[in-house]
Amino acid sequence: MSLTFLPVGPRTLLVELPDLTETLVLFDALLAHPIDGVAEIVPAARTLMVRTDAGMAADGALARAILNRRPPPGTAPSENTAPPIELPVTYDGEDLAEVASLMRLSPPEVIAAHKAATWQVAFVGFAPGFAYMTCDDPRFDIPRRSSPRTRIPAGSVALAGKFSGIYPLESPGGWQLIGRTEVPMFDLNRSPPALLAPGQRVRFVERAAPDRIATPVVAPATAGLKILSTAFPITVQDEGRPGQGGQGVSAAGALDLGSLRAANRRLGNPPGAAVLEITLGPVRLTVDEPVTIAIEGAATEASIDGTPVTPHLFALDAGEVLTLPPPARGMRSYLAVRGGFDIAPVMQSASRDTLAHIGPEPLVAGAVLPLARAAADAVDPAPSAPPALPATGEVVEIPVTLGPRTDWFAPDQVERFLGQDWAVSPLSSRVGMRLEGEALTRDARELPSEGTETGAIQIPHSGQPVFFLADHPLTGGYPVIATVRPEALDLAAQIPPGARIRFTAAAPFAPITPEAK
Repeated sequence: MSLTFLPVGPRTLLVELPDLTETLVLFDALLAHPIDGVAEIVPAARTLMVRTDAGMAADGALARAILNRRPPPGTAPSENTAPPIELPVTYDGEDLAEVASLMRLSPPEVIAAHKAATWQVAFVGFAPGFAYMTCDDPRFDIPRRSSPRTRIPAGSVALAGKFSGIYPLESPGGWQLIGRTEVPMFDLNRSPPALLAPGQRVRFVERAAPDRIATPVVAPATAGLKILSTAFPITVQDEGRPGQGGQGVSAAGALDLGSLRAANRRLGNPPGAAVLEITLGPVRLTVDEPVTIAIEGAATEASIDGTPVTPHLFALDAGEVLTLPPPARGMRSYLAVRGGFDIAPVMQSASRDTLAHIGPEPLVAGAVLPLARAAADAVDPAPSAPPALPATGEVVEIPVTLGPRTDWFAPDQVERFLGQDWAVSPLSSRVGMRLEGEALTRDARELPSEGTETGAIQIPHSGQPVFFLADHPLTGGYPVIATVRPEALDLAAQIPPGARIRFTAAAPFAPITPEAK
């Protein structure tokens, strides 16, 4: 079977292969013989998502370069010769009896088979450190639960499809639970944080789990910028942590990168310095020493001790109270201080990933953020042109690239997707924006997990789209009908609940054809 190259965006494409084995073989080949300009590859069950550096298109030339590196038929994946990692498991999962029934075994026989197999990590996704492991025992092909759980404890050992996995943190999920381990799958005090990586082998052993190690308590800051009140938690954001797909970690970072950079540029800070991402409002804050502040994004009004000031650039003296009311248009504002905040980076970034729980804790009333007082360049006092941001009730046109799974939808469903205005639900977050409208129907097949890009628009069984934002999971199991173009992500992040989105596509869906040799 020839490879299929599916469009995701101007710098991202999806390579579809016949099965997991061929996917891993091609992944090995691309790692052994890298293509210039490829920034990251995210392997999954039957696909590789390939991202390129700025200035390199994900087009037919890239498809040809990938095709030229495909090993001949029959090539086996590279084998890790290191001894398997042993993981202790207590086999007391809630679904153990159900799994035994599906496998036509007794619970003790399921446990014996799970321990006897050597499991190999095929890829990492869904959550940081979540490893999809396969083995040679064909009996471990277990369907997901018909009704997913809303809460699965961290350390749960589970089965689904042909995979075994361990939930690294508490999260919803639909896998069958057979046991639990106390060994952390993702630990920021470890290098690398993810315990398991593609290619590693694992053996499960039944024994008493080790005692939990107490996490050191870090004393909160007492001096700096203090949040007096806020309607919604405030997050610290910078340009994110791209390139961490091998750890199961998405890039995160500011949802409106243009506003983040504008605020820092106005103060003479480095463009990617950490700032506060403020959702709606109102917000009240103060400082214990004089600072210079810039605010960009949705905020167009501000006051200091009741006196109006322009949000773009102003001084705040010690003890003064800055108030930001809810914006009339847009949704997110970005507050920077000259010299930046004193924040220890996590995986090379100060951004808060709200799905992975990585980075500084969200700020609520009483939180204090220390100041870095770093050297900065000259300030830029000239006001920038205010961005044209949407308001509740308005319709916003957002351009998309159709793909990678548009062909899972009949032509009339694609027309329905593009032809209606989708209401933005209040049930939205930094992970994704839920949309409401006339539901879509699609191919009833189950899609094996595959990489998802920021801006992906997934269609779950409900038929109501979910538009992924910066903190989205690295892989997903629902078809993506289209992907928002990168240049529209800043605007999309400013669309408030109650507004409506009309998606537009400049070209129909079509697989990418490799350039002729």
